[in-house]
Amino acid sequence: MKMVGHGYTWQDLEVGLKFRTHNRTITETDLVGFVNATGMLEMIFIDQTYEHAGGIKGGRVVPAALPYTLMEGLLCQTVQQMTGLALLEIEKKVLKPTFVGDTVHIEVEVLAIKPTSKGNRAVVTTRNDIVNQKGETVITYKAVRMMAGRT
Repeated sequence: MKMVGHGYTWQDLEVGLKFRTHNRTITETDLVGFVNATGMLEMIFIDQTYEHAGGIKGGRVVPAALPYTLMEGLLCQTVQQMTGLALLEIEKKVLKPTFVGDTVHIEVEVLAIKPTSKGNRAVVTTRNDIVNQKGETVITYKAVRMMAGRT
């Protein structure tokens, strides 16, 4: 019987599989908690009145690491719960700024699955696009992970 909330094993995945997560709105509380926890106390993130020549317009910008970690959290809670063994590599590009109030989700495509020679595991490579409420990809990254197999 499948346990509710149990993530996919590598055998449940196939190259070309695409899926997306639910939405997540980034709040002021998310921003404040994140910069305090990480020490990213840059003026651009902590001072609403800060205006820098050539600065980012359009709202209260958040560190790119914030939407990235929120989306990784959604993946951990769903796809990788009890099956994600290790994050081995990330290749990330930030394409557009993300702001407080933006609602994002992640669209994932499985690019490669390579079973290991020992243990019931595989190295799984995915392309991950973080998309905002306007349909714009704000961050794209390739992730290489070690995933568990079926018991």
